[in-house]
Order: sequence, then C-alpha cells, then structure tokens
Amino acid sequence: MNSSQFRDAAHAAVEEIIQYYETLPTRPVLSTVSPGYLRPLLPSGPPQTGQPWSAIQPDISRLIMPGLTHWQSPNFMAFFPANASYPSMLGELYSAAFTAPAFNWLCSPAVTELETVVLDWLATLLGLPTCYLSEGEGGGVIQGSASEAIVSVMVAARERIVRRRVEGMAEGSKEKEDATWQLRSRLVALGSDHAHSSTQKAANIAGTRFRSVPAPRASGFRMTASALRRAIEECKADGLEPFYLTATLGTTATCAIDDLAGIAALAADYPDIWIHVDAAYAGAALILPEYQSLTPPLAHFDSFDFNMHKWLLTNFDASCLYVKHRRHLTDALSITPSYLRNEFSDSGLVTDYRDWQIPLGRRFRALKIWFVLRSYGVSGLQAHIKGHIQLGELFHSLVAGRSDILTVLTGPAFALTVLHVNPRRRGGGARRASVTAADHSDPQHEAYLNDFTTDAEAQYLADANAVTKEVYERVNGGGLIYLTSGVVGGIYSIRVVSANTMTEEKYVRRAFKILVETAEKVLDEREMKQVN
Repeated sequence: MNSSQFRDAAHAAVEEIIQYYETLPTRPVLSTVSPGYLRPLLPSGPPQTGQPWSAIQPDISRLIMPGLTHWQSPNFMAFFPANASYPSMLGELYSAAFTAPAFNWLCSPAVTELETVVLDWLATLLGLPTCYLSEGEGGGVIQGSASEAIVSVMVAARERIVRRRVEGMAEGSKEKEDATWQLRSRLVALGSDHAHSSTQKAANIAGTRFRSVPAPRASGFRMTASALRRAIEECKADGLEPFYLTATLGTTATCAIDDLAGIAALAADYPDIWIHVDAAYAGAALILPEYQSLTPPLAHFDSFDFNMHKWLLTNFDASCLYVKHRRHLTDALSITPSYLRNEFSDSGLVTDYRDWQIPLGRRFRALKIWFVLRSYGVSGLQAHIKGHIQLGELFHSLVAGRSDILTVLTGPAFALTVLHVNPRRRGGGARRASVTAADHSDPQHEAYLNDFTTDAEAQYLADANAVTKEVYERVNGGGLIYLTSGVVGGIYSIRVVSANTMTEEKYVRRAFKILVETAEKVLDEREMKQVN
C-alpha cells in the first residue's frame, strides 16, 4: 500500500467508523453469534498474493461486526463504560504512525516528556496531593490497565519490605539470600471482599499469599480501618507479614468507597504495608470539585491509579498510575544490560519509563490523552462526568418510584445503581421492603410463607435471588439493552450504570421501562405457576 492508496483507504475507513457510530443506537447491543463462528467463514490461511483494501474492508461489516458487543452503544449499561472519542482515535492514529517501543528517553524524547507533562496535568485536575507530581519524588506513568498497575506496585511493595528487612546483610551472602526467601514465603497481600480480583491475581503473579478483609453490608460494603486492623493482626498472629493493601475508591460491585481517612490514620502503625488506591472507574469523578474532598487521605498512601479509558473519553488502553516515591518502583523493576545503556539514562537527568512497568516496550499513549484534554478542556470533561452522574440519579429515582417490584440495594454512586427484584408474597401482592431489611416480627413478612417459621427471611432471600436472576437473563436475552449482575452480601443483584459516552435521558428511561416490564411479566408467570 503506497501513500496514495493509504489516503484512499484511510478516507474509506474513517467514513465507515463515522457511519458505525452514527448507527450505534439502532444496532443490537449484544452479539448473537455462537462460539467458533468465525473460523468457518475464513479461508484456511492468508492469501498467496496481497489484496487491495477494497477487498478487505467489506469483511469488517460482513465478518467482524456480527461478533462485536457494542460497548459504545447508549444501550450498553453493563460492567463499567469503555469510553472513546474522535480526538482519542486520532491520537491512536498518530501513535501508530510514529510507532516505536519507546523503552527509554532516547528512543523518542517526546514520547517520554509528553507523558510526564500530561500525567502531571491530570494529577492537578483530579486534586491529587502534590506528592504524586513529577517535580518531587513521585510521578505518574501510563499503564495498560488497572490490573497491570496493581501487579507493578505489588512487586515494588514486595521488594521494598525485603530490602528494609535485610538491610545491613552482606550482599550476595547466604545469610541474606536465606532471609530474603524466608520473608517472601510469609508475605501476604490484602484487599477487601469487594476489591477487584486483580489484587488476588497480582498476588499469584508476585508469588505471595492473599487474604481478604470483610466489608459487609453493615459497613456499606466498604472496608473500614477497624476491620483492616483486625485482618492485619490476625495475619501477624499466624506468622504472616502483610506487605501490601488495595484500598478501593469505587468498588466493582457497588462503587463503595473504602474508609480512606481511617486507613490513612492507621497507615502510620504499619509503615511496611504499601497502600495502593484502586480508583479505576470512579477516580475520573475527582475531576469535579465536589468529589475532591476524597483526595487528602491519598497523601498517606503509596500509589493511586485510575483509568482514563473507562470514563474520560480516551479509548483503551490508558491507565494512569501515580506513585509517591518513584524510586521504590524503579528499584524493583530496573535492570540495565549494556545494550540499554546510554549517556542520557546514565546521567540520571531523564526518565526511562521501562523502569516503571513490567514490559520493556511501550506505546505513545500520551498523545491520545493530550488530544482529549485539549479537545474537551476541563469544563468539557467535567460536564461529561456530571451529566452521567445526573442520569444515574434519574435512574435511581425511577427505581425508587417502583418499590412495589424493585428495591435499590446501593446507589446512586458514580452513575451506578444496584437493585434487586421483589418476589410476590405467597398469597398475592409484592413485598415492598428490602431483602436485608426483613423483620421476623413483621406479620406481612411472615405471611410470605403463610406461617410464622424462623426461615421466612431465608426463603424470601432465595425467592428474591431466583426472580432477579430470571429477570436479568431475560432482559439481556432480549438484546435491546445490556446489563450485568452480581452477588453482593448474598443478594443476587442487577447493576445499571449510565456512563456511556452516547447515553441520554431517553435511553435511561427506555432501560427502566424494559426492566419493569420484564419484571412484571416474570412475576406474573411465577404467580400463575404457584396458583396452578
């Protein structure tokens, strides 16, 4: 493909992308293909001679589109969003054109220096403590995902505690080697019951143990400082050494915020525990001044991460990791063979981001962040987040208005509402109270079983879980909208998050209408079965 052919192909591709986005609201949000659909549609191998773009492009719509779940659709209200925008796509285009592994400053100085600048810009916009800025001992780096960031800082945490405990022992001695491996065998990473599974996965990768800290409904599904202290002391009583903690700002299940202030106060008692704040989704809301009251405790922690590629109009991947002391990261991850040495790196005057991450090579991801920040500006990004939060509040109010069949479990929190469906009492009618608010002394609740046995609560919960699961599966099976479910505190729940780039009020109201109509139909059918 020469430059003239590239021009024609690029124009055609851009037009198709625009057409795709303009028709997204009318496309079924979920793919309906069966596993293995693609292989029979493709030849057994690549063509012997090259094909023109005019022969390749039609296969995007013919072969690829049927197998896509449309995350950018306004009817996608599942998981958390994966925002994209045209400025971000342009950043990817230039990054591809300037492609280089960019493992050190010398590879392309602009790749490193732009990343340092835009990460500082973001830290300031989010109201992060100044200890995370590059002008001091900290700084930011773009990682592939929040999970990758957790692996990186967990390795740094492991090596930091080992260095501290074996300090003073002769380098290369058997004493130091034995002490190092004995300590590593006792290390344990911590995270709450609702911390993302990436913490446990990172512990597996780092070769350490993992224990969870209870975060029950009574605490709002948030990890409290008192529960954390108990978990730490229990680990120590078992001969283990806690060395790392994931605290969460916006858990996956409910968007709960752990007790950051209480954990910050506790941190002084356990200086060898690296505290990382995972704010993968909800951290984007810190761009709004009204949420920046959450940031002061971060000054007491070791690292913080949020994903631009979830809620801030930047396509995957762009996870922004900040560390308080960059030397802890580089001490753990820096290995410099002769072929990577150069006068600039050796001078100590430049940043080599290869020492801030697991992989060696890296892409020019700062470009798309730069383009997005400049294209939308602070006010545009704030309006983007605030609009979604307001839509989340609208959806919550709609659910609250139908308490005869739906109960809010948590929310609205960062545009997320978590709910369950109320089963109808045996004998007719719908239970209006929350599953977890049931009171055995309440005659209405006991009437659910038509007796006064002590298992009324358990039976009600079982029926609520069953009916909620059926409603959820029918809604997604219809293909008009896409939601996700979860089990929180033993309660099967439906998650609805209204933070997609194209989401508008009409789509939120439509999703609510589909949910209510499906719930009513399922409840009617189940009641008929009970009667018959």
